[in-house]
Amino acid sequence: MNQEKLGFFTLSFLLILSLALGRFVVEKNNLKVTSPDSIKGIYECAIGNFGVPQYGGTLVGTVVYPKSNQKACKSYSDFDISFKSRPGRLPTFVLIDRGDCFFTLKAWIAQQAGAAAILVADNKVEPLITMDTPEENKSDADYLQNITIPSALITKSLGDSIKSALSGGDMVNMKLDWTESVPHPDERVEYELWTNSNDQCGKKCDTQIEFLKNFKGAAQILEKGGHTQFTPHYITWYCPEAFTLSKQCKSQCINHGRYCAPDPEQDFTKGYDGKDVVVQNLRQACVYRVMNETGKPWVWWDYVTDFAIRCPMKDKKYTKECADEIIKSLDIDLKKVDKCIGDPEADVENPILKAEQESQIGKGSRGDVTILPTLVVNNRQYRGKLEKGAVLKAMCSGFQESTEPAICLTEELETNECLENNGGCWQDKAANISACRDTFRGRLCECPTVQGVKFSGDGYTHCRASGALHCGINNGGCWRETRGSYTYSACVDDHSNGCKCPVGFKGDGVKSCEDVDECKEKTVCQCPECKCKNTWGSYECSCSNGLLYMREHDTCIGSGKVGTTKLSWSFLWILIIGVGVAGLSGYAVYKYRIRVCYHNNKCMKILPCSYRCLSNKNFFCRVTWMRKLEESWHSTCLWKANLTQVDLIIWIYE
Repeated sequence: MNQEKLGFFTLSFLLILSLALGRFVVEKNNLKVTSPDSIKGIYECAIGNFGVPQYGGTLVGTVVYPKSNQKACKSYSDFDISFKSRPGRLPTFVLIDRGDCFFTLKAWIAQQAGAAAILVADNKVEPLITMDTPEENKSDADYLQNITIPSALITKSLGDSIKSALSGGDMVNMKLDWTESVPHPDERVEYELWTNSNDQCGKKCDTQIEFLKNFKGAAQILEKGGHTQFTPHYITWYCPEAFTLSKQCKSQCINHGRYCAPDPEQDFTKGYDGKDVVVQNLRQACVYRVMNETGKPWVWWDYVTDFAIRCPMKDKKYTKECADEIIKSLDIDLKKVDKCIGDPEADVENPILKAEQESQIGKGSRGDVTILPTLVVNNRQYRGKLEKGAVLKAMCSGFQESTEPAICLTEELETNECLENNGGCWQDKAANISACRDTFRGRLCECPTVQGVKFSGDGYTHCRASGALHCGINNGGCWRETRGSYTYSACVDDHSNGCKCPVGFKGDGVKSCEDVDECKEKTVCQCPECKCKNTWGSYECSCSNGLLYMREHDTCIGSGKVGTTKLSWSFLWILIIGVGVAGLSGYAVYKYRIRVCYHNNKCMKILPCSYRCLSNKNFFCRVTWMRKLEESWHSTCLWKANLTQVDLIIWIYE
């Protein structure tokens, strides 16, 4: 047993040594001291890897250095000290000395006393470090997930300067600024989660699994909407060549010592081995790769959460068989996943795990990944509590301002600054239009576009609708009034800007337009016979003696005698009727042919439907024309004087 444990600790030491040789980057935020003048300035501080940093935001407060319990290793209630802010006062930042207890315990004790944030002053001159959570076997970690205040480590020199100012009676005010802690270049956030399938590592594993379950819904919404690009990663180590054939390496590594993981129970003699963890990690990575190729990378979240629920180590289900059942239930191509995994016993490199080892090495500003779990947002390592709300804040701060998805603008994540005094931006209360645009980082004052109509202006003091159709939005900000069935507007629905009172009105066109009294100003209806009456927006003009008013010429027409006027009109109507009758008669002659002839003697056919009486020209021939038998006709001679209207209008349709 002792030999087994010695082997375990030897391998663990080598794995830790390989990590120590890596480049660890301390993630920082700015601290701005605003008073007193003696220490005013901007300083760097290291973000603690616990609590909830206000990513994308700021926090202003007053610094307090307690007279007792300055290392915050005991409850402040024992010293009758409280840091709760009174109404109308700034939040309290507690300055605490480093040493004697864990960073997390200091934060928890200060939070219970009412602190809004803690500043831990280093006790020696050195570069800033990351304050991390303690090892599970060294501390009761039940309180870790309840820490909600942000924390920062400051240099010894800054800590001494603050203490000196406070001892001299100065008030020290400062602002913690996380607005630039995460780059925010565009409308998409790229993030990585370095995780592990091991569920037997205590509180950290429990926290990680709980985070995966809680964050799954938000992650899938963001991924499906194209707002994020997510990539899961898994840390592996290699076994030193001198130990490749050892029992320890064989049980903790695959592919002949190339890819290793620590023993889950830290005991080589029982339970699952490190190589089991490596294989399950590889399977999860392959599930992501296969689903990413099909355009559904978000299915990874379903797989890992189902695996954590259905295949735990404690139930002896941490196996390939259990994993394959989940893969099939999610309609994932099992053959492609198995091909991606390859043969763990072969003495060859696995391209997936090799790429993972290369990704562990830091590039640019990210630094090496040495802590599990680690979240990287836009190539910056996240620091703080691994909890849905805290992580969403960090991710939402990675979007370019005004491009954030709706999930980032909920009350749980940010304060809508447009709700108070409209954010100081322009607004039209009547039309319910505002230039205030809520963002995760604050607010923007930008003239909006409403129903296709663009408003232009500075967004703070004025915005005006412009372009075609702008009159449809609050009448373009111009005057408009309705009286009875008449409505007048000073807005012109074209590409022009500004307001202009319509004809018949005068004014600025924005607040008012007053009716012009054309009759009083004698601009219309000025002929001798004219009678003028003003109306709202116009006028009425009539003529005396029955004359007609010509508006375009502003004159009355006619001779002035009613009888003559009536006679003229009667003549005009007779003329119109006569022309109409003549026109109809001509059309009838054209459309039909009159075949009426009269005679009392023999008739002679001259032309078709043209006959003449042979004996007397005072008689006419009336002929019944027979189309089929042209020579069969019957004639009757009648005296011209005896003709009636019926005789004259006898039509035979051709």
